[in-house]
Order: sequence, then structure tokens, then C-alpha cells
Amino acid sequence: MSKIKDQRLAEKGKLSYEWAKDHMKILTNTIDRLKRSQPLKGIRLGICLHITKETSVLLMGAKALGAEVSACGANPLSTQDNIAAFLASNGINIYAWAGQTPKEYDWCIEKMLSHKPQILTDDGSDCHSKVHGNSKYSSLKIMGGTEETTTGVIRLKALEKQRKLRYPVISVNDAYTKHMFDNRYGTGQSTIDGYLRAINLLFAGKRVVVAGYGWVGRGVASRAHGMGAKVYVTEIDPVRALEAHMDGYEVLTMSEAAKIGDMFITATGQTGVIRKEHVMKMKEGAILGNVGHFDVEVDANFLLNESKSVREVRPNLDECVLKNGKRVYLIGKGRIANLVAAEGHPAEVMAQSFSNQLLSMIYIAKNHKKIGKKVITVPSEIDKQIAFDAIKAMDIQIDKPTKAQIRYAQSWG
Repeated sequence: MSKIKDQRLAEKGKLSYEWAKDHMKILTNTIDRLKRSQPLKGIRLGICLHITKETSVLLMGAKALGAEVSACGANPLSTQDNIAAFLASNGINIYAWAGQTPKEYDWCIEKMLSHKPQILTDDGSDCHSKVHGNSKYSSLKIMGGTEETTTGVIRLKALEKQRKLRYPVISVNDAYTKHMFDNRYGTGQSTIDGYLRAINLLFAGKRVVVAGYGWVGRGVASRAHGMGAKVYVTEIDPVRALEAHMDGYEVLTMSEAAKIGDMFITATGQTGVIRKEHVMKMKEGAILGNVGHFDVEVDANFLLNESKSVREVRPNLDECVLKNGKRVYLIGKGRIANLVAAEGHPAEVMAQSFSNQLLSMIYIAKNHKKIGKKVITVPSEIDKQIAFDAIKAMDIQIDKPTKAQIRYAQSWG
């Protein structure tokens, strides 16, 4: 049972799946190691992730470990339709297609939940929030869940603080082998990829404003600088602002940055980062986009609904002519640009993130009764195992401590 755009795309999806699988050795080695024990046998998984070629490797792997898998997209625009078709042809119950309306997006989550999942894996916590916010899901017997993003973890911790969290959730985003690599290197590269596909303009010499200097912002700023851009950072956190300054970037307020920026990239997870008053200060031809999870960082409503005219001048690029005649451009309607305008993160880095997801699902299956109804970080033994798997897959050699070094590290005198 699935609903996708076009089943005829399955063969193309298979080629994309195979390409990703060949470049995700960390994850595939983990799957191969666990196949014999079938740790997910008989468990119903509910997956709400971006439906990309990398995600297909995770879903097929979970199925190979014995799970019954149902899935939907974590964004109305990010689904790769060929991947959805491939998954549907391989026994995954999938409800996803690119270009969904908000109503269709919501329907797909509900259809995935109709399979009565016991473990939920989410990206942004739309699925977790629906389960907690609608009484018709109160009868679902959920062991626990996992969460991929900073934005989603914030929502879940709010539920925990209010004592409304129904089951344990592992914050995959907090694993070192996730946020230090996926958020920084993955989003850093895929953001530039998305912008280039949407605009095909030169980064070198451009003034690029990065809003937010968390792990995502660090990665975006670094890659934009590597392309020859002059990078400016806006922040609300004094420690991160200081770090950006010491990393060599000029730190200023959005009100000041709006006057000088050629391109703007929001990466905060907050709402109202670039507002109407900022847009009105921007120069002719300014380009705006967002790589935070939700489309609330840039005031897309103002740009798309209050401009004098709006037209799509390139795929995923809208020209918005303001009432004063000035033109500004919006990538992907303010949604997550690296997935709407490009294909998301490179396979190698997603192998680490999805290894965290897979091992966290297994951990939930084994330990959910003793965790309690709270948000926890990925157990350190999982994080460390993935790091060892990663260096092995990348053929990186490291030293082992000598007996004398072990004794020295354990001594106090």
C-alpha cells in the first residue's frame, strides 16, 4: 500500500539507490554485520524522513534486519520521486511525492501512522508532534522514537518539559558522529549545491550573509568562504558570535547585513530571522534562501503574497518584485534549499547519520522499558562504534594507547 507520483520511475530509483549504497560503507557494513541476528524482526517502523537516495539505503537496511517499514516525506517538496517509486516496488509502504500541498503532506503522515508503527523515526518532529497532538493516536503502542534534527529535538524537549512526552526518544542529532559531520560538512556542501542549481551564479566576490553559527551555520560559512565569498554572520548567542569573529568572519546585526548582502542563507531553526523590514533594506537582486528545517526563517509570506509580482524565473527560484519596484529572489519558496533545489547531503556523511538512526532504533527496541519518557542522547558506545566503523570504511589508521599511557591516564599522582 503506497501513494507515489509515478511507479515507472522505479528503475531510475534503483540506480540512485545503488549509487548511494556503494558510497555508504559505514551503514552497509553495519547492516551486513546485523543481518544474521535480525534485531528488528517483527517490529513496525514508522519513518518520516526526506525521501532521498541516502534514505532509501536506511529503509532497505531496516527491512533487511526484519522490520516492517512504512514511510512518508519530512517535507512537502524534498521527495525524490524515483526513490519513492523504487521503495514502493520493494515492499516499503510509502506515501510521498514532490510538490505536495500542506494538506497532502499532512495526509501522508496520517497514512504512515495508519500502519500502527511501534518505533517512530522523524526529521523535524512533525510526526512526533501529530502523535502527541491528536487523541486518535493515543491508542498507538509506541516503544519509542528517534529524531534527526535540532529543530525536532527542540519540540520534543518542550514536550518533555511539560511532561507530555509519551515515550522515550533518542536525539540522533546530538551524536558527535551526526552533528559534527552531517550538520557541518553535509549541510555545508549541499547548501552550496542547492544555491548553485537554483541561481548558477558566481560565489567568488559575493557578500554572503549566514544567519546562525551553529554546526550548520559553521559549515555553510566555511564552504561559502571556500568558494571565494565574503562571509558575514548574524547571531543572537554571544559565544557563537565570538567564535564566528575569531574564525575570521564579520559579525553584525541582520538590520546592517541586509543593506550589504548579495546572498542570504538562514540556518537558525528560529522563526522570523529575515523579516519584511530587512527585505525592504536589501539591494536590487538580493538572493534569499533557508536551510533550517521549517519555512519560517525567511518571511516567504511577505515575498510571495505581498509583492507586486512573483514569477518563477528558474526551477526553484522566484523573482519577487516589491511594491517599490525592487527585485529580490527567493530559493525554494523559503523551504530547505539544499533538499528542495538539490539532492541533500552527500552519501558518505549520511552513512554516519543513518548508522546512528539504525542503531538507535535497535537500542529503543531492546531498552525502551527502562529509558523512561524522556529525550536522551545517543548512547556513547553507539557513537564510538560508528566512529570506528567510519575510519575503517575510509581506510584511516589510528594509534592505540600503550599500557604505560593507559596507566598514566588512570593515575592521579
